[in-house]
Amino acid sequence: MLTTDTKDAKMNDGLTSRLRLGISSCLLGEEVRFNGGHTRDTFLTGPLGQYVEWIPICPEVEIGMGVPRENIRLIGDIANPTLIAPKSKTDYTESMNKWSESYIKSIKSMNLDGYVFKSDSPSCGLYRVRVYENSSVATRKGRGLFARKLTDTFPLLPTEEEGRLHDSRLRENFVEKIFVYHRWKQMVKSIPDQRNLILFHAIHKSILMSHHQNNQKELGRIVANVDRFPINEVIDRYENLLMVTLNVIPTNKRHANVLHHLMGFLKTYLDSNDKQELLELIDEYRMGKLPIVVPITLMKHHINRNPVENWIKDQVYLNPFPNQLGLRVQI
Repeated sequence: MLTTDTKDAKMNDGLTSRLRLGISSCLLGEEVRFNGGHTRDTFLTGPLGQYVEWIPICPEVEIGMGVPRENIRLIGDIANPTLIAPKSKTDYTESMNKWSESYIKSIKSMNLDGYVFKSDSPSCGLYRVRVYENSSVATRKGRGLFARKLTDTFPLLPTEEEGRLHDSRLRENFVEKIFVYHRWKQMVKSIPDQRNLILFHAIHKSILMSHHQNNQKELGRIVANVDRFPINEVIDRYENLLMVTLNVIPTNKRHANVLHHLMGFLKTYLDSNDKQELLELIDEYRMGKLPIVVPITLMKHHINRNPVENWIKDQVYLNPFPNQLGLRVQI
């Protein structure tokens, strides 16, 4: 197995560039909604916006629909619906599909780190979009035409819709994913060699464990055998399982397991009082009495003041995104 030391090659020193995310234009405050209004999202335009270059688009405007405009809806087969304006009976399916295919080709050169869609939209909705079987009966199992084509084309790209981002755990997970994906692409773009893959995995071990411990071990096996296969094949295998793993939402129990694991590297440095204090905070978090920021802050304090190995100090889990976002105060 190949090994590397992280002390001379850190990937967790911060961003070298802003993240690039696609987004539905209305979420940035652009007045492109069917009623002439917008649905500006204060988290996206405020805290997260400090670290993101947004690439906005409104598919409905792009295919020539005006502002304001008549309502459109998905009708028919959930897997292959048509996009219809009920009042005028205009069918926009072909126009939307053709535009989506053309725009998605251009997305390949945009180097996106993720995408945020407008919820419930027949073009951009990602989950539970209404699909009408007839004029009045709807099933909430659809996906907007543009959103479907984009996610089918880029299945590994982190995607979410703004409605679900109001859930603090889903918000934290999405933001974590886009930052990990950004670091991953920086590694692949720079020097996608054995050493950098091993380094990337080493400093992301704790994050991966918090999502899915078995997948974390499988990713470790991929890295351990990196010199037995062509590097591009290994990179592809690792990336696929990496993003599948990050899609699993961590639970309090899994986070507590990671914190206990990290504490094991401190056992020779902490006295009995320090150990007891840290164990109590981890347990109170596991039971939902404290936000995770409390035990993690104390964990970081002990890790930074003691001579643990560099790969422990460099765990992305301890600082997966800027603290200014305040996401770990809420989970």
